[in-house]
Amino acid sequence: MESVLAYLFWHWPWPEIPTDVYERNLIGFHETLAASTPPEGFLRSATFRIEGALWAGSEPRVYEDWYLTRGSFALDPLNEAAVSGRRKEPHDAAAHAAAGGAGGLYRLKAGNPEITGSGSAIWLTKPSDMSYEDFYARLEPWTEQPDTILWRRQMVLGPAPEFCMLGSNQHLPAVFDPFGVDRHLIWPPLASG
Repeated sequence: MESVLAYLFWHWPWPEIPTDVYERNLIGFHETLAASTPPEGFLRSATFRIEGALWAGSEPRVYEDWYLTRGSFALDPLNEAAVSGRRKEPHDAAAHAAAGGAGGLYRLKAGNPEITGSGSAIWLTKPSDMSYEDFYARLEPWTEQPDTILWRRQMVLGPAPEFCMLGSNQHLPAVFDPFGVDRHLIWPPLASG
C-alpha cells in the first residue's frame, strides 16, 4: 500500500459571504494549486461542502478540504507553496472569506488514496478496550472491499474522530460509534464518461 498522508481542513465562511462567492474562491485556489508545478510530495486536493460534522458545531455552511501528500515531509513545501507565487492571491481570497477552521492529519490505512468518489464519509472510533489489531480485523469485511478507503488520524491532530471510512457499503457495528457526514464535491469536477 502506498504511504499517503492527508491534511484535512474544515472551515466555514463569514455569515455575510454568499455561498457562491465562497465556493468560487475555494475552486480558484484548488485550481491554481493543481495547475502549478506541485510542491514536493503533493499529490492532489479536493474540497467538499459537508453536512453532519459534529466537530463543526452549529455552523450552517461547512467545507472540508483534503490535501494528499506522500508523507509528512511534504507538509512544509505544501504550506509554503499555498501562500506564495501564483497561489497567493487565490489562497488569500479564500482565507479572508473564512470565519474559522480546524485541521487534522490522517494516514491511509486501507484502500487506494481516492477522496472524491464517495457521497458520504463514515467517522468511527476504536473502542478503548479493543486492540488496534482486533479493530482492523473487525473492519476487514469493509476494508477488503475494492471501493472502501480507511484513514486514521495521526498524533491526535484534529477535532474529528480517529477514523474515517470512505466507500459505498458502510453499515458498521454500533460498537464503533459510526456516524455519517454527507459530502458534496465542489472541486475537482468528476470526470465524465
